Amino acid sequence: MAAPNLILFMPDELRADALACYGNPVARTPNFDRLAAEGVRFASCHVQFPVCGASRCSLLTGWPAHVRGHRSLYYFLRPEEPNLFRYLRRAGYDVYWFGKNDALAAASFPASVTEWRDRSPPMTPQTLALYASGGTTPGATTMLFPASGDRRESGDYANVAAAIRLIEQRDSPRPFCLFLALSQPHPPYRAPDGFHDLHRPDDVPPLVPPDLPGKPPFHAALRQAMALTGVSEAVLREVRAVYLGQASFSDWLLGELLEALDRTGLTADTVVFATSDHGDYAGDYGLVEKWPAGLEDCLTHVPLIVRAPEGAQGHVVGELTELYDIMATMLELAGAPAEHTHFARSLCPQLMGAAGDPGRAAYAEGGYNPYEPQAFEPLIGGLYGPKTRLQNERPETVARCSAIRTATHRLIHRPSGQSELYDCLGDPGLTRNLIDEPACADVRDALRQRLLDWYVNTSGVPASDKDARGAPPFLRTPDFGETAQVARFLDAG
Repeated sequence: MAAPNLILFMPDELRADALACYGNPVARTPNFDRLAAEGVRFASCHVQFPVCGASRCSLLTGWPAHVRGHRSLYYFLRPEEPNLFRYLRRAGYDVYWFGKNDALAAASFPASVTEWRDRSPPMTPQTLALYASGGTTPGATTMLFPASGDRRESGDYANVAAAIRLIEQRDSPRPFCLFLALSQPHPPYRAPDGFHDLHRPDDVPPLVPPDLPGKPPFHAALRQAMALTGVSEAVLREVRAVYLGQASFSDWLLGELLEALDRTGLTADTVVFATSDHGDYAGDYGLVEKWPAGLEDCLTHVPLIVRAPEGAQGHVVGELTELYDIMATMLELAGAPAEHTHFARSLCPQLMGAAGDPGRAAYAEGGYNPYEPQAFEPLIGGLYGPKTRLQNERPETVARCSAIRTATHRLIHRPSGQSELYDCLGDPGLTRNLIDEPACADVRDALRQRLLDWYVNTSGVPASDKDARGAPPFLRTPDFGETAQVARFLDAG
C-alpha cells in the first residue's frame, strides 16, 4: 500500500471547547464537525506545554519539554535533534510548510522541509499603532480589537491559498506532507468581517469567574499587570465571542482546504490531522491569552481530529491522548520508524475504530527557572508589554511547574508556589482547589507519585549511537616549536 499524503492543519491557540463537535452549544464550526463525522475525534487530547514553541517542539519529537529543556519561544529544534519532518523527508516525502515557525531552528529547515514560506503580509504602521494601545477597552490590555477586514486579505488565507495551489498543481509520484501553521485564533482578539460579530456575547456559555481561592499568585498578578481587575464580565464575554468568531474563521479555512482535496481527487489518498498547539483563557478566570506557567484544561486541552482513508468514521476516542502522539502516528502511516527514544504513542489503532487506553494519563509542564534567562521572553511593548514585564520583574509568577491529568482529576505541582488538585468530572471549570482537603489526600498522593514516576522514566534520552570507551590513539602533530617540545616530554615519560 502506498504511503498516504499527510496534512497537519494547525490553528494557533485553539482550545477544544471552541468547537461544536467538542460540545460548544453556540460555536459555528461545520468543517471541523464534518471532519469528525468522517474520521476520528479524540475527545481528551492534551498538550505538553502551554506555549507555542515548547509545545511544537514536543509534538515533532515525542519528547516532554524537560528532556532537552525546550521551554522557550526562542529555543527550537536544532540539526542534531530529531524531528518528524526530517524523518518524513528521509522516507521519501516532500514536506511543505506554510505559515509561522515556532518549531525549528533555521539550520534545521534544509534537511527537514522541501519548501517553507510564511505568506502573511507585514503589519502596517497603522496596525502596529493600534496594537500598542492594548485593546479597545480604555486603560486595560484586553487584546480586543475591531474586525480585521476582508478574510481573503489575511495571512492565514494567503497560506491556505498557497497550500491549495500546491494541491491543484502538484505532479509528482512522491507523497507529500503539508504543514499549515496558521495564526488564528491567537490574540489579538479580532476576526475578519463576517466572523468578528458572528457570535453574540450574551449567548456564549458562562465564563469561569475570577478571584477564586486557592489559585496560584500569577492569576491575580497577571490581572493586575494587564489592568483586567476593573474589566466587566460583559467585556470578557465579548472577548470570548470574538475568539469563537476567530475559531469559525479557522473552520472556514479548513473547509476551503477540504474542498480542494475533494475537487482534486486527493481525499482518498490523504490523512488530515486538525489540532492546535495549546488553548487560550479567552475570559476564563478573568484572564486573556495564555501564561507559560498556566496548566488549566482551557490551555492544555486541544482538539485532535483525524480523517484517514478507509479509517473509522464518526468514531470518538474518549480516553486521554497527548498532542505528540501525532508524531508516532504520522511515522507509522508513512512507514518511517523513529530512530530515537521517544514517549509518543501511535494512534493508528484508534483511526481504525479501536478504543484508547483507559488507564492513560496526560502530562504537561510549564514555566522557566529564574537562573535560565535564555528561556524568558524579552521585554517588549504594546500588547505584550505587561506580560513580559511581569515575567521578568517577578519571575516567581512564571516558575516551573508540572501537571498530570487523568480521566477524573488534575494535579498541578508547583515546587515554589501554590499547587492545585481538581475533580475534573464534578468541577470541569477547575474552580475548587482540593489540594489541602483531607478527603482528597489519597488521590493527591497517588497523583504525586505517578508524576514523580513519569519524571524518572522520561528524564534524559541517550543518543542512538555509542562512543568507544577506550582513549583514541595519540597522533603527534607533524610540526615544530611548542608542539615538538610537548612530544619530547611525552616520549620521555
